Amino acid sequence: MVQAQFKQKFGIPRQPGLVPEAKISIVLNQEFSPDVVRGLEDFEYIWVHFVFHDAIGEGWSELVRPPRLGGKTKKGIFATRTPHRPNHLGLSLLKLDKVITSKPITLICSGADLLDGTPIIDIKPYIAFVEAKPNAQSGFVDGIPPQLQVIWSLEVQEQLHFNQVNQKLIEQTLAQDPRPAYQNIPERIYFMQVDGFEVRFKIIENVVQIVDLIKLSEF
Repeated sequence: MVQAQFKQKFGIPRQPGLVPEAKISIVLNQEFSPDVVRGLEDFEYIWVHFVFHDAIGEGWSELVRPPRLGGKTKKGIFATRTPHRPNHLGLSLLKLDKVITSKPITLICSGADLLDGTPIIDIKPYIAFVEAKPNAQSGFVDGIPPQLQVIWSLEVQEQLHFNQVNQKLIEQTLAQDPRPAYQNIPERIYFMQVDGFEVRFKIIENVVQIVDLIKLSEF
């Protein structure tokens, strides 16, 4: 089971590694002894197999509209990484920061793209000489997506002095543009819940303006 900073789907990075500050804890079942992770600390990255549990009820279709293509062009489901899959299985390559062998055994990872409460099916070490293919053809995905500039309003900057806010996490997440690919409404205020806060923002001409920051406990 995953303990993550993202409590809702909106805002979660679309790919692993895009938001290095996004950290998770993978908590193993109590039945496992430290033997199951013996030697894992020697690896820098791990493959995490999981279930898109929050998307199961939404079903799936054979064609989807990838955000990378602006949400207008359709591609076959197996040519994309959409969570709306026939089996709802997911796979992420995450940086392994720490292995805690006291029960419950816990793996601390960064660069995560997982929702809080995500069920984990399996964990495998990443082996670079076998699995790294830097020159491989990548279809319609051409490099890292362009990032937005993120600015904080003066009012919110004052709040940062009184709250323990992970500014890097919020900035790295919003720079990825969490909006649906087809949506561009400059006057709209968006709401994203992350790391115990509700972040309110708008996006105008590729600039994210954070207009409010509220502790979730205040609701």
